Amino acid sequence: MSYQALYRVWRPQSFADVVGQSHITRTLQNAIAKDKFSHAYLFSGPRGTGKTTAAKIFAKAINCREAPVKDPCGKCDACIGIQTGAISDVMEIDAASNNGVEQIRDIRDKVKYAPSSVTYKVYIIDEVHMLSIGAFNALLKTLEEPPKHVVFILATTEPHKIPLTIISRCQRFDFKRISNHDIIGRMQDIMSREGTTVTEPAYHAVALAAEGGMRDALSILDQAISYSDGQVELEDVLAVTGSVSQDKLIQFIQRLYHHDTPKALKLIDSFIRDGKDTGRLVHDLIYFLRDLLLAKSAPNLEDIMERAIVDDAFKELAETITVNWIQQAINEFNQCQQNMKWTNSPKVFLEIAILKVTEQKNESQGHQIDDQQILQLTEKLAKLEKELTGLKQKGNQLKQIEEQHTKPKKSPTFSKNGYRIPLERVRQVLEQAEKTYLKRVQSKWASFMQMLKQQNAPAHATLQDAKPSAASEDSVIIAFKYEIHCSLALDHQETIEGLLYDLLGQSTTIIPIPEANWLEVRQEFIEKQRQQSPEQKDTEESRSDLDEPLVTEARKLVGDDLLEIHDE
Repeated sequence: MSYQALYRVWRPQSFADVVGQSHITRTLQNAIAKDKFSHAYLFSGPRGTGKTTAAKIFAKAINCREAPVKDPCGKCDACIGIQTGAISDVMEIDAASNNGVEQIRDIRDKVKYAPSSVTYKVYIIDEVHMLSIGAFNALLKTLEEPPKHVVFILATTEPHKIPLTIISRCQRFDFKRISNHDIIGRMQDIMSREGTTVTEPAYHAVALAAEGGMRDALSILDQAISYSDGQVELEDVLAVTGSVSQDKLIQFIQRLYHHDTPKALKLIDSFIRDGKDTGRLVHDLIYFLRDLLLAKSAPNLEDIMERAIVDDAFKELAETITVNWIQQAINEFNQCQQNMKWTNSPKVFLEIAILKVTEQKNESQGHQIDDQQILQLTEKLAKLEKELTGLKQKGNQLKQIEEQHTKPKKSPTFSKNGYRIPLERVRQVLEQAEKTYLKRVQSKWASFMQMLKQQNAPAHATLQDAKPSAASEDSVIIAFKYEIHCSLALDHQETIEGLLYDLLGQSTTIIPIPEANWLEVRQEFIEKQRQQSPEQKDTEESRSDLDEPLVTEARKLVGDDLLEIHDE
């Protein structure tokens, strides 16, 4: 009999043999044992993680003569026939080469016939995302309502390419990448049965190169066995995968970190002359640097290392280099990886990346620069502190002079609840206030409140007992019954001012003030105007409508919608 590849010889024959997918195998086993399995499944996930294998085991389990069972017996004629492909009722179809409408219509026409030798017909469609749109449409109705004796299992590595109408008619199971630990455990079990000796570093190198795929791991191991002279060593695996040993990677990174550009370039040249793939080399570098970053940031995460073996040399390197340098190096090699995809000279881009990385400044150089400049920085800081002190003194003097001229009469800066009352801002608005500005706001106030209620109920509740009391061209003073509402209004300032802009057609700033303080500032303003110009004793009426008592009471009775104010 001709030689068969390891992944074919040791393909799992029961759910118990499927590695790293217990979340799926357990669910399927329970469904089969209870005879509650679905008519259609979608198995998605990376290559070599067990999708098609699980589908065939499922087909054997539901057709096993001992059914219902959690695992097929593997001894009855049904299990043996399905395994060897002798039973035509279980069909494995490659959608990559059978992706037309005709092939799917042929399936659709045949599903109505009962199985000839087992209980259920099972159609396993591999790489189902390769089907054409017409083929998917032809499959749709059959997939939704197949005969009771038919089960469809769709397998794919790219589920995003499958129409949602297909996905919604299937139970979906997502296969995950298999951990290195599980891959190594499965390989050790197989090699012990095969009687082949493989060293621990070799196992680890195979698992790293497989990138989560059990089939890839067994294929690489198969190549390494053929390459080796009896016992499989680390060098055998590195030779067939094109990877570089961890010791060489550590040497290379040390050269980069210590700015030894000539030796770093010579190492790369020797790697390539030894047949190492440049793309694989950059990939390994990125993941090895990532593992170094993890080791420095979270030393207890050895289980999720992608490329590194945590030995003494790795720990020593992690203690030497800095986090910032690692991050910059990863960025450079990542850019190099992107550039290499579109060139016929990948080595050139790799050498350019090496030059950029070796030019990076490490932490020790940074300390030297800091030591040289620390005296200058101290002197500058002392000078700035002196200047700042002088400015503060001048500012205090100017503030005292200003307070002597503008000090309000018994007007507190802060309310009892800690709200900072903007007295000076209120006085500025009163200086510029006019009755026409206030009337414009009052005429829109009812509409404004209605819109605010629909858009922001908390803000509407805050302004429920408030009223516009004076206005300038770009500001409006709003008097609130309670101090706490002033602070709450500022929390909704953006919403309030946005609505006012929509209604008034220009930006308007709100100035909240407690009603008691407003009356005090208002009276102060009136007295000041009378002192400056006795003939303007009616200034408050001529410059702004400051809420006369009669107007206030009328507003409370009928509201802003029905209230009209006419000048005499």
